[in-house]
Amino acid sequence: MQYLSIGVRCLVGVVFLASFVGKVAGREAFGAFVASVRRMRALPPGLARPVALLVVAGESAVCVLLVVPARGADAAGLVVAAGLLTAFTTGIAISLRLGVRAACRCFGTSTTPLGLRHVARNLGLTITCAVGAGAALTAADAAQPGGATVAIVAGLVLGGLVVVFDDIVDLFGPTKRQAMDLRGRP
Repeated sequence: MQYLSIGVRCLVGVVFLASFVGKVAGREAFGAFVASVRRMRALPPGLARPVALLVVAGESAVCVLLVVPARGADAAGLVVAAGLLTAFTTGIAISLRLGVRAACRCFGTSTTPLGLRHVARNLGLTITCAVGAGAALTAADAAQPGGATVAIVAGLVLGGLVVVFDDIVDLFGPTKRQAMDLRGRP
């Protein structure tokens, strides 16, 4: 269980660090994130900035908790991450239900419209956080260096793949021209 916990911490840490950095990379990046929260229409417009600040604070807290060596901090970080992901998923689902196709600013600069793939990605990450928190709370053995290295590398690679998930889907999906042809438009 120790290796599962290590791998999940690395995966979730990469995802939340990339998300945090993408949103606070400058005044313009944060402003674009606030605007995207407003465009989602899941909240009253006046709450967009305070919610955006809470999201950034929560994401940074996850990153800190996942690296703090105190007992239980890793599990707490994964629980906070699962809570944030649940809130994100709910917001995306509300936006989709309203017919809003705002850009996903999950990692900063993406222009990919929110869709079911974002709901699926977040649900998968939420489940991963729950499994990782359980593993962290039940892990009793000390990790061996070789196993820990494999778990760290696997978590970092998987986390990186989650961060570029939209790009991967777009790479293997139909081109814009093919998508237009499929919809019957010239």
